[in-house]
Amino acid sequence: MGERVCPWWLGYVLVSPLRRLIHNPRTILSPLVSEGMTVLEPGPGMGFFTLELARLVGPHGRVVAVDTQAKMLEALGKRADRAGLKERIELRTSRGARMGIEDLEGSVDFVLAFAVVHELPDIAGFFAEAHQALNAGGKLLVAEPSGHVSEMAFATTLGLAEEAGFAVESRPAIRRSRAVVLLP
Repeated sequence: MGERVCPWWLGYVLVSPLRRLIHNPRTILSPLVSEGMTVLEPGPGMGFFTLELARLVGPHGRVVAVDTQAKMLEALGKRADRAGLKERIELRTSRGARMGIEDLEGSVDFVLAFAVVHELPDIAGFFAEAHQALNAGGKLLVAEPSGHVSEMAFATTLGLAEEAGFAVESRPAIRRSRAVVLLP
C-alpha cells in the first residue's frame, strides 16, 4: 500500500454506526450483490461493508477480504464472529503491492473497492488483478472519497481501469464519493 494508508486505529471510527447516515452499506451494495456470489473486497478495514456483503451473499456465498494490515483483519474477524458471519468471510493478508488472489482467477462476481484505490502503490496492477479475478458477468464498484480524490485524479484512475480492460457501466450517486461501476 502507499504512504497514504489509513492507520489501523482509524478503523474504529470508520465502522461507527453513525457512518450509515452517509454510506448505508445495504443501499449501496444490494443492487450489485446477491445470494451465492463470490465477492472480493480489497482494503476492507474493520469491515464496515464486509459484514453487509456477507449478509447479502448468504450462506452459500463468500467474501474474500484482503488487507495489508493485520490489526484491521483481526478486528474484522472478531466483528464477523460476533455477527455470526465468520464462515462466509475469508481474511487474507496481501503480499506487498499485490493482493495475492491468483487462485480466484475468473471466479469473482463482484469487487468492492471503496475508498481504497487512492491508497494503492500500483493502481494499474490492482486493476489488472481485479480484471483477472472477475468472471465474464462480474462487476467492480470503485468509490473514492471526493474530499481526498479530485475529479482529475479520479479520471486518471478510470483511465488506468480502461487500460486494464474495464468499461464503465454506470456512475452511481454515492454521497461524498466519486463512484463508477465497471465491467470487465
